[in-house]
Amino acid sequence: MKEFDRETLKEFNGKDGKPVHVAYKGRVIDVTGSKFWKTGVHMKRHSSGTDLTADIEAAPHGPEVLDRYPQVGVLKEKEETAGSMPEWLAGLLDRFPILRRHPHPMVVHFPIVFTFSSALFNLLYLVTGHLPFETTAFHCLGGGVLFAPVAILTGYFTWWLNYLAKPLRAVTLKIRFSFFLWVLSILLFIWRMYVPEIIRPLAGGSFVYLLLVFSLVPVVTVIGWFGATLTFPVEKK
Repeated sequence: MKEFDRETLKEFNGKDGKPVHVAYKGRVIDVTGSKFWKTGVHMKRHSSGTDLTADIEAAPHGPEVLDRYPQVGVLKEKEETAGSMPEWLAGLLDRFPILRRHPHPMVVHFPIVFTFSSALFNLLYLVTGHLPFETTAFHCLGGGVLFAPVAILTGYFTWWLNYLAKPLRAVTLKIRFSFFLWVLSILLFIWRMYVPEIIRPLAGGSFVYLLLVFSLVPVVTVIGWFGATLTFPVEKK
């Protein structure tokens, strides 16, 4: 049976009339006949011409869907690749495939929500003058400070595990904006903690504080956007 390596497999991506192949646990499957792979990309997320073992293990359906299509070869891994991951970690990921993809997407929503909430509750305070809204905004800011490093660490892990820590523009921008977001959130949290009446009444420093709090929203939006482009790639026409 024909042997493929990762570079050879990339050629079978459905573009320019080429067949659509995917790999699963060392088997190379021809899914050209599947309507779900007619563009070479499944669900705007999974690209053909790649090893989808981790994706399929974490998918809502099982690998039995591949049994409908012919196996056209085997995927031959390079020897050094096998030794690049500690045995205990490889065993853990084999037992819990969900850890390959889901830790970062799961925790990253917390700093996003806390950041948006901090800006929203500050806005509600400005509109209503109801003091508990401003206090809640401070608490949400603290939640964002706590969860941001967790999201960053799981992001590094996912990048190393699934992308071999290769330089990617989206990842580079996410890292830069994430650290900027975290540092700015810490500074704002400390400022508000030591000056609890920073926006009561509204004065020069109040406007600076609020402007910085509201600026967190576009920053976290940019981070979320680039993260989404990795999970759900935007198809270029």
